[in-house]
Amino acid sequence: MSTQTATGSLDRYFKISQRGSTVARELRGGVVTFFTMAYIIVLNPIIIAGVQDADGNYLGGGSQAQAFALVAAATALVAGVMSILMGAVANFPLAMATGLGLNAFVAYSIASQMTWADAMGLVVIEGIIILVLVLTGFRKAVFDAVPLPLKMAISVGIGLFIALVGLVNAGVVRTTGNPSPPIGLGIGGELSGWPVFVFCIGLVLMISLYARGVRGAILIGILATTVIAVVVEAITDTGSSGGDPTSKGWNLNVPTSPEKFVDMPDFSLLGDFSLLGSFESVGFVTAVLLVFTLLLADFFDTMGTMTAIGAEADLNDEDGTPEGAQRILVIDSIGAVAGGAASVSSNTAYVESASGVGDGARTGLAAIVTGVLFLLATVFSPVVAHIPNEAAVPALVLVGFLMMQQVSEIPWKDIELALPAFLTIALMPFTYSISVGIGAGFLSYVLIKVVRGKANQVHLLMWIVAALFLVYFAIDPITRWLS
Repeated sequence: MSTQTATGSLDRYFKISQRGSTVARELRGGVVTFFTMAYIIVLNPIIIAGVQDADGNYLGGGSQAQAFALVAAATALVAGVMSILMGAVANFPLAMATGLGLNAFVAYSIASQMTWADAMGLVVIEGIIILVLVLTGFRKAVFDAVPLPLKMAISVGIGLFIALVGLVNAGVVRTTGNPSPPIGLGIGGELSGWPVFVFCIGLVLMISLYARGVRGAILIGILATTVIAVVVEAITDTGSSGGDPTSKGWNLNVPTSPEKFVDMPDFSLLGDFSLLGSFESVGFVTAVLLVFTLLLADFFDTMGTMTAIGAEADLNDEDGTPEGAQRILVIDSIGAVAGGAASVSSNTAYVESASGVGDGARTGLAAIVTGVLFLLATVFSPVVAHIPNEAAVPALVLVGFLMMQQVSEIPWKDIELALPAFLTIALMPFTYSISVGIGAGFLSYVLIKVVRGKANQVHLLMWIVAALFLVYFAIDPITRWLS
């Protein structure tokens, strides 16, 4: 087949000319999208592999460094496969990868209550439910049940939570050991130690690159800060903190030069999940609430993302619905199942795809290019084990800012919406629990509607969800009473 014939086939299949693009633009757009979102290969291991489950095990059952490499490889693999599937089936310039916020919820709110296999089983269940809801048309009904300001508040609250996780992991925010204040700046109110210095350098670099509009600012920042960290450790011989909150050492892994940069990836995490084990670990009600919380975040994230990308690419119809919306939602739902089955958390559509669209991408060919680059990235997973926490977590702070921007869309003068939104946002970081924030927001929304005589305005699904969260918060006294 000649090059001209191959190009013509691509043009017809992906409707490249019809959408006002070229093959060259699609290829470039796909590369830009990859470099804009490739940070997830490093960031997901920081979130997922840095936490032990209820049994005290890291993902894969080995050391934390081993878990980092395993998660990095699986994260890149699933992102690659799902992005290619999105491009080939839905023909939409939308790449996929592990969802930020969703992975934090899995790590900090689910895995702490059960084994990693059980936690990932819940993610698989959530993905199956979403797929069924998409195929039956029920997804829009649930979407309509939750007020828009509460959906925005969930994203904002998760953003603050992620930022707090980054600041804590960097040693910028630490427990004081005193009742007042319980937390504070660094050690004794001062920032001290070379790892904190490296974090600050990384944060300044990422903010500067992002403010200058540099594509791939987060990834560049992580890689550059890692090099700085390796040099600092070689000169200072700081060593590990050993888990001591008062130590000035490196929080997790000590930065060193890897023995090799390329290796055959280890995909042993694939299939390491237990579909129903969580129901035995935490009980039916708690498991259902955790699945619903995952469902809720996944639900609205994707619908908002595809609408925004479609608008920027001029692919939405007069009602604001993207071309091929049903296929997009089906592939996204499969991504949730695939992410759980691969033990890397739910995969979802990435708003960073807007960077590729801004560079000219208009078709699924761009998403395929991004996916291929993710697959190639799997061989570099050994490098991840040598990236110090302090070099990567500045990205959490910047991503927290990006997720926080929706706060301006919340109607703060309307108490019926503003107070539930506030509780959702505040309680996520303050309680270190995403589910607590969502539950408080839903319950307070229903409560305020009732006391103001507007109970008939509350959607039936909101009543059901609020009742489930009420049981969730009162599970301890209820259990004691029943026993």
